[in-house]
Amino acid sequence: MANRHLSRSIVLQTLFEWDFSPTKKSTTIDENLKKVLDRNLKEFAPGLEDDNFVLKLLGDVLKKHSTIDKIIEKAAPDWPIDKISIVDRNILRIGLTELLFGDRSQVPPKVAINEAIELAKTFGGENSGKFVNGVLGAVYKEIGEPDKEHQKTTEKKKNSINPKEPKEPVDISKLPVENLGGALVYAKKDNNILFAFVHDVFGYWTLSKGKIEAGGDLKEGTVKALKKEIGLDVKIEEQLGTNEYVATHPEKDKSLKKVIYFLAHSEYKELELEKSGGLDGARWFEMAEVPELRIYNDIIPLIAKAVEITSSKKL
Repeated sequence: MANRHLSRSIVLQTLFEWDFSPTKKSTTIDENLKKVLDRNLKEFAPGLEDDNFVLKLLGDVLKKHSTIDKIIEKAAPDWPIDKISIVDRNILRIGLTELLFGDRSQVPPKVAINEAIELAKTFGGENSGKFVNGVLGAVYKEIGEPDKEHQKTTEKKKNSINPKEPKEPVDISKLPVENLGGALVYAKKDNNILFAFVHDVFGYWTLSKGKIEAGGDLKEGTVKALKKEIGLDVKIEEQLGTNEYVATHPEKDKSLKKVIYFLAHSEYKELELEKSGGLDGARWFEMAEVPELRIYNDIIPLIAKAVEITSSKKL
């Protein structure tokens, strides 16, 4: 483990030089970058027994950095990628590459996050650790906390050894609330029912949604949000359900997001996706295609309810 921590620091130092260069950045380990890497290995890790981990991690970060940067912009919306310090953004690139695209049997999600935080504390500024923790924590929450069951098991064992250890649960009643409205939109085309989904930079198909102004009408706000995000004029038909979750913003700390989802109808037209750092696609799907999509667990019951309702409608 010590060797891998050292390896990550070598990758960070190499990425620093790669990112600092004013010339066009490569997406592979070219000859010039290999020289930089070899120099860093010789100078800072002369006793490193195996450099395969270094080469793979660096190569993966370079290959995925464009996608990773979009994810950073979504997770830290108040921080454009070029405004984040060069050290912090490359630590985020390393952490997110391991968190989202790494082999979880080798590097569990929580290990990827903790390693990135340690890099931030060692090489970053005074607030780097908190910033990196906030961004990676937000992404971890967004992808459904993949090792949550492992964490529960670990905590259970830990508490059985020391049951008096205090816990610090989040008091959601004291968190600022952000209201959002979303909808599963359906349309009829050629005697088929189609559903509109948006694709996020985490690789999931999900429902279009947007913020509702404080004190605003939920249905009207949802109609406006969908018009803005996917270009559809929708008619709200009925409520499908609600979802609440605690979100962590890297600078504003935690907030409680409350989302109300509706079933909505629209005339069929091509979707016009709003330019956004968080979404990279939008399209219609036939009902039979939906089960094959990669979808967040918390919206599956909403989709099932919508399918049941629309299946009974006459075309």
